[in-house]
Amino acid sequence: MAEGLIVRSLRDGSLPGEHAPALCLEDSLPSPLASHSHAVFRHLLASLLSTGTGTAVVLVAFHRSPSFYLSLLSPTFHNSIRLLDCYSDPLAWKSNHHPPPPSHSPQNITLLTNLNHLPHFLSSILHLAKDLGAQGHDRVTVAIDSVTHMLRHAPLPSVLQLLTNLRCHEKISSLFWLIHTDLHEPKVISSFEYISTMIASLQPIVQLPDYANANISASITSLEENYSKAKFNVRLKRRNGRVKLLCEELLIEQGSVKFSSVPSVSSVVAQNLIPKVQFNIQLSDKERMDRANVVLPFEHQGNGQNIEIYDGRRSLSESQKDPSSTKIGGLSEQKRSNNNKSEKGEIHYIRDSDDEQPDSDEDPDDDLDI
Repeated sequence: MAEGLIVRSLRDGSLPGEHAPALCLEDSLPSPLASHSHAVFRHLLASLLSTGTGTAVVLVAFHRSPSFYLSLLSPTFHNSIRLLDCYSDPLAWKSNHHPPPPSHSPQNITLLTNLNHLPHFLSSILHLAKDLGAQGHDRVTVAIDSVTHMLRHAPLPSVLQLLTNLRCHEKISSLFWLIHTDLHEPKVISSFEYISTMIASLQPIVQLPDYANANISASITSLEENYSKAKFNVRLKRRNGRVKLLCEELLIEQGSVKFSSVPSVSSVVAQNLIPKVQFNIQLSDKERMDRANVVLPFEHQGNGQNIEIYDGRRSLSESQKDPSSTKIGGLSEQKRSNNNKSEKGEIHYIRDSDDEQPDSDEDPDDDLDI
C-alpha cells in the first residue's frame, strides 16, 4: 500500500499552482538492510517507468555509473530515461589533465563535470527534461541517487535551493532522492524533510540488543532476521496539512524487492494485551442469578409497609393516629391544607444532642483584637 501510494504520487505530479511532490528516501547503518537502500531506489525507479508511456525520468547518477542503471532497466525503458553522469569525473580531473577520449556512451547519457557550479548543474537537468518533453513525455521526474554525494561538492543552502527550483519548474512533475542520515547532522536531515512531501525510511525489523549484556544466540537470531527483513515507514504530508503514517515490511530476495503489509499498531497492541488480562469480564448463568437475588438496601426497608419520611414538622406518632388522611412526607394532605389557611408559619428548632450548649448573650468573638 505504501509503495503503491508513493509511485502514484510521483506519477500524477502536482496540481496547477502547487510545487511538485518530493520523496526523501532515508537509510542509516542501524538497519542491516540499509546497504540495500539503493535497491529500493532502483525498485521505485523501475516501478515509476512501468506506469505508462507518458512518464519519463531524468536520473542524476552520483553513487553508481549510468551504465549500471541501464543494465538493470529493461531496454523498453531506455527511451524514457536520461542520465546525468556525475559519477565518472565529478571534480573534472580527467578532463583537465587528459584530452577527452571519443565518447562511446549511449545518447541518453550526459557527462557532467565541475559539480561545484550548481547553476550549470540545474540547467543540465532542465535541458534533459525539455528533451524528454519534446519526445511526447508530459510528466518528467528527477531522481537523484545520493544527495549525500551532492553535499560533498556544494553547501547545504545551495543544494536545498536547487531542489526547490526543480520542484517549482513547470517541466518537472515530481522529484525523489536518497540520503544517508547517519552521515549528516540532524538539522541537515530536518532541512531535506521540510522541503519534501513524502518521507520513507528503512528501520530494522527487530531492535538490536546491548551486546555487552545480551544473549549471544538471541543476538544472532535478531541479526539474521534484520538481514532478511526491514520496516519501510512512510510519512505523507497531505494538502490539507494532515500527516498520514504507513508501514510495510520490506523483503529482499536475490536482489528483488518485495513489500508486504504489516498489522496496524492498534491491532498489535490489542493482541498483546489480551493474554495479560487475569480476569473474565463475562458473567455465567449462575452469576447472573445470584446478582438478581441480591436485596439492595432500598428494597428491604419497611418490611412491605408504606415508608413514611419524618420531616421534623410533625411527630410520627400523630401521623399514625390519623388513618383517614393520605401520608405524604409525614403530614396529612388535609392538615397541610388547613394549616396553610389558618396557621402562621413557625420555625421549630430541634437540638442535635443534649450536650449542645444553649444560646447565650456572650459574644463569641469577644477575645478577638480587631
